[in-house]
Amino acid sequence: MNPGAPSNTPQSSLHPRNRHGGRYDFAMLTACCPELAAHVAANAFGDDSIDFADPLALRALNRALLRHFYGVGTWDIPARYLCPPIPGRADHLHYLADLLAASDGGEIPRGTDVHVLDIGTGANLVYPLIGHAEYRWRFVGSDIERGALASAQAIIDANEGLADAIELRHQPSPARVFHGIVRRDERFDLVMCNPPFHASMEDARAGSARKWKNLGRGAGPARAPVLNFGGRSADLVCAGGEAGFILRMIEESALIPRQCRWFTSLVAKAGSLRAIESALSAAGVRARRIIEMAQGQKRSRIVAWTYLTPREQQAWRSGARGG
Repeated sequence: MNPGAPSNTPQSSLHPRNRHGGRYDFAMLTACCPELAAHVAANAFGDDSIDFADPLALRALNRALLRHFYGVGTWDIPARYLCPPIPGRADHLHYLADLLAASDGGEIPRGTDVHVLDIGTGANLVYPLIGHAEYRWRFVGSDIERGALASAQAIIDANEGLADAIELRHQPSPARVFHGIVRRDERFDLVMCNPPFHASMEDARAGSARKWKNLGRGAGPARAPVLNFGGRSADLVCAGGEAGFILRMIEESALIPRQCRWFTSLVAKAGSLRAIESALSAAGVRARRIIEMAQGQKRSRIVAWTYLTPREQQAWRSGARGG
């Protein structure tokens, strides 16, 4: 067991509805997912934990968390695809639920009539899985990589009830976000996105080296994963990094302003906000929000924008939504 690995506490300061605010109960998790037991051992502090730099251990942990807390009986991803931390993904969704509630008289909208578009859903499908389990929302997940979509579809096919709740669509152009995905008469309550973070694979490798060092492993051997949670180039890299992706997202959102109640994206770098705020002003949005999130030492935020007036947002639930 890596002595520098994180403890078995997910993250502090999580959203109040997040199921992962306490320590990982590995006895409970291994009971529902026995394959996780092979990766559990005492860390330097005497606590049960896993090696968070081991992709196989992370996949087993995610499988156990999804099975126990969200009823996903079968889940796996191919090697080298992004294996995201479940607590952080759940936090993202709970804050988005609060965003919708603020336009809905304080009540979180639940059920399959709430339509959500997950841009870059990935091979892991984690956002739709958690969002449907927690709020019964209906999802469309898009991705540029057919291999990722094949993995996501395998998860849907392996779990009863997901086929009616999650639809996958291929984005044929890496330069586009909504074009080719959002249909002419289709509307979404929410668009969400966790964009690729890096502008190049060199940036990704530098980030990996910093994280490897923080785990107490020096510069990192050749076998070190690109990031703690893995990921192929399409998961990690896009032209202009996260800011470039979100600017394209804003530009295209202005072409479909009345087809979504709230457009949103995760923003990992605070330095990206100035360009994003400028682009939102130029797009003529009616309202914008910056939602801060804290997970231990990690700080991130969600940027949200809408082209609808407050009255139009309130009317959305009473018949403005289609699709």
